[in-house]
Amino acid sequence: MTFPLPLNELFSQFGFYLIFLVIGIAFGYTLEVAGFANSTKLAAQFYFKDMTVLKVMFTAIVVAMVLIFGASALGLLDYNLIWVNPTYLWPGVLGGLIMGVGFIVGGFCPGTSLVALATFKVDGVFFALGVLSGIFVFGETIGAYDIFWNSSYMGRFTLPELFNVGTGLVVLGVVLMALFMFWGSEQLERIFGGKDPKKAPKARYIGAGVLVIGAIAVLLIGQPTTEDRWANIAPEKETLLAERAVQIHPGELLYTMHDHKLNLVMYDVRDESDYNLFYIADARNVPLEHIPSTVPDLRLEPENTIVVVMSNDETAATEAWKILQAESVPNVYILGGGINNWLDTFAAEENGILPGHTAGDDMLRYKFAAALGAAYDAADPDPHENELEFMPKVKLDIKRGPASGGCG
Repeated sequence: MTFPLPLNELFSQFGFYLIFLVIGIAFGYTLEVAGFANSTKLAAQFYFKDMTVLKVMFTAIVVAMVLIFGASALGLLDYNLIWVNPTYLWPGVLGGLIMGVGFIVGGFCPGTSLVALATFKVDGVFFALGVLSGIFVFGETIGAYDIFWNSSYMGRFTLPELFNVGTGLVVLGVVLMALFMFWGSEQLERIFGGKDPKKAPKARYIGAGVLVIGAIAVLLIGQPTTEDRWANIAPEKETLLAERAVQIHPGELLYTMHDHKLNLVMYDVRDESDYNLFYIADARNVPLEHIPSTVPDLRLEPENTIVVVMSNDETAATEAWKILQAESVPNVYILGGGINNWLDTFAAEENGILPGHTAGDDMLRYKFAAALGAAYDAADPDPHENELEFMPKVKLDIKRGPASGGCG
């Protein structure tokens, strides 16, 4: 089984929350025994006297990074199912500065203040109250600056995209950078805190070596490609295709278009010339070769999203479906019979649309008086005037919710 596991399906909703509770308690206990509920210890890092916070947090980051991408490289983890906070560059920069100032002044970050609150430390109590007050003020005033709040949106943007290099190189580079920071922090502690690095545990060198070896392994193995992911799921998914479990009738697509409880995304993967002749209302022209580039945006769509791909028949649409399945996009369907079948169903008597003589797989079989796109009536038929019989196939598979962000 590929991770992450669907915990709510395996352990019921109660077990799902119980696991999170146990993890939260264990995390809070770890912070407490590490001294992170002590504001003076936390604030000492800003005076370069005690860099424990930096070393612990970056150790957690690089260990998690190596394990995540190592598991992904071995096919044990589907990285596409891990929530990555979307990037809003300038709001994020400003928010980081504000949080940093609050960290220096108050001696806590939001997470560690809750640990201090749990142990009844007075400064932790007041810091947590300050956090709650700030949340309330933010919620009441967001309308005054929501344009800035939603500006510089970059989607699921990570370091490999930023530097346009492979994930393995980024993993190795971040590990080496972290180890250099650890060495530098020890020198700062020696200069400003009077600590002797020679008295630090020797086991840290073993840990550093293991991290470097793990990062090199991630680099050498590489991350799975879309083709690799499809090969892993092909036996199961090919069965769905053969049983026509994901090819939906034009009538079901029509009713889905008018179901306001659903967020419908339609990708027309035909070439631009066919698309300009005729396309279904609100369908976006995304040529097959561009389908992979749509995946990051699809991951950010709301959980009630249904994706329908279409081509003249089904060949190109089926390839698009395979790509989206391999990239773990949920709720993806194929328009059965493609645009030709849609026109067979809804354009039989419309002026300007006539059966053509074009033959061949995935070729448009209709002729058009003009390239009017979605201006034809058949592009958006009235569902109340078309009583069609079909076997419903669309089932909304709720996506896993995002995990919380923030610091410890």
